[in-house]
Amino acid sequence: MQQAEETEKGRLFMDPDADKAREFFRHKTRQMRDKVITVQKAVQELIHDGDYIAVGGFGTNRIPAAVLHEIVRQRKKNLGLSGHTATHDMQILAAGDCVDRCDVAYVVGLEARGLSKVARRAYETGKIKAVEWSNGALAWRYKAAAMGIPFLPARVMLGTDTAKYSAMKEIPCPYTGIKLAALPALYPDVGIIHVHRADVYGNSQIDGIIVSDQDMARAAKRLIITAERLIPHEEIRRQPDRTVIPFYCVDAVIEVPYGSYPGNMAYEYFSDEEHLREWLDAEKTEAAHQEFMDKYIYKTKDFNEYLELSGGLKKMPRLRRLELLINGESSG
Repeated sequence: MQQAEETEKGRLFMDPDADKAREFFRHKTRQMRDKVITVQKAVQELIHDGDYIAVGGFGTNRIPAAVLHEIVRQRKKNLGLSGHTATHDMQILAAGDCVDRCDVAYVVGLEARGLSKVARRAYETGKIKAVEWSNGALAWRYKAAAMGIPFLPARVMLGTDTAKYSAMKEIPCPYTGIKLAALPALYPDVGIIHVHRADVYGNSQIDGIIVSDQDMARAAKRLIITAERLIPHEEIRRQPDRTVIPFYCVDAVIEVPYGSYPGNMAYEYFSDEEHLREWLDAEKTEAAHQEFMDKYIYKTKDFNEYLELSGGLKKMPRLRRLELLINGESSG
């Protein structure tokens, strides 16, 4: 990725000006209204060519796959991406040639499964311009935005090449004089998060690891929530401490069962390793990859049809049992 790094180091893709962001949020409605729409409509109305997006979850865990597929299906272009822990999500977006710039912490690799050849090529050729960060740095950039401040001081990345190819600034601590990294606030145009439960207003609950989604939800100017299930508002009110994303952050809510497939959903279902391998194998040649994309995304009408074609619905009982066994619970 040397070419991209030399071109883009020091560049900020998004304005960290907290006052400008506050002015936007000041005019965003906080009305508690029904926000349930379809995935197709959410992508059509809330994600525009050229927008900068942030994706929730971690790696292949709890990713909003249905929305990512629809971004590709609608052929959205020139998107920016916060590559906080972007594995299969980056693979999907790169396959659709949707992204042209990325704040990179972890992309291309699907952990032990291997590298996405399509995503890797996009960076190597400079098709996607990259600015480097660490995972912690991107998380704290969300936090700065959620706090309504233009940057946060930290000690991350100092003395590394990652810092050299980032856009952080070295500053002295006003109290001790020690060297600190000033991490600029990151305000995505659109955040996309998959959760376990939500009500029609957007109050959302997540089981297991939250990663940085709580801060990202507050940093994003527009927020799309997909949920394994929609539950009555009364259930949300009975356990208010479990609501990690409040309704006033949310612009759209969609019920999408198995919405993280083929990724993992904590306590719900394990990742479909066979299908993730099929994705990687299809990338070995351009012809095979195009055939794969046509079959599973471009010629499907929605995520449900993709699930049927990939065998996900038939596999789900097994993936559920596997997830329960791994978490040490009884499958009944």
